[in-house]
Amino acid sequence: MENPTTETLSTRSIGVRYGLVLGVVSIVYFLILTFSGLDPNAGWNWLGLVFSIVAIFLAHKYFKENGDGFMTYGQGVGIGFWLTLVSSVISVVFTYIYVKFVDTTYMDMIKEKQIESMQEKGMTDEQIDQAMEFAAAFSTPEMILIFGLLGGLFIGMIVVFIVTAITKKQNPDMTI
Repeated sequence: MENPTTETLSTRSIGVRYGLVLGVVSIVYFLILTFSGLDPNAGWNWLGLVFSIVAIFLAHKYFKENGDGFMTYGQGVGIGFWLTLVSSVISVVFTYIYVKFVDTTYMDMIKEKQIESMQEKGMTDEQIDQAMEFAAAFSTPEMILIFGLLGGLFIGMIVVFIVTAITKKQNPDMTI
């Protein structure tokens, strides 16, 4: 590996690097949940959020340690944007390929879990049929791709704004 002082240290390069790592971690996490029979869309999403927070924190730390020791809020958001974009694209493309070509019964399993959840809430068969009819339009692999990317970017950027507010380190010599 090159010496960090000789390579250009940019928010994009660091964000992409850590986004690739988070994308791979997200895929592994999805596969572990899927193969263990747990619903990746259920209450396990908080752990995915923890992975994102850790990745953003580590990317910011790397930037500060291999730069001048400081990071503005804008730089932190820039790193987080690239990290979130890259990891979201990787994970949703993988998920799309998985549900479209590898496990074509995956969507049926999700629908069954939704029906069970509605039955547990005491919904009537008519209400469940209406809800499932409405959800059918949004329950295709293509819609998972679109909503996964938009949702990943939206939630990811909220996390980025919060983590960056905590990890930023303004250079006291710079005037605003």
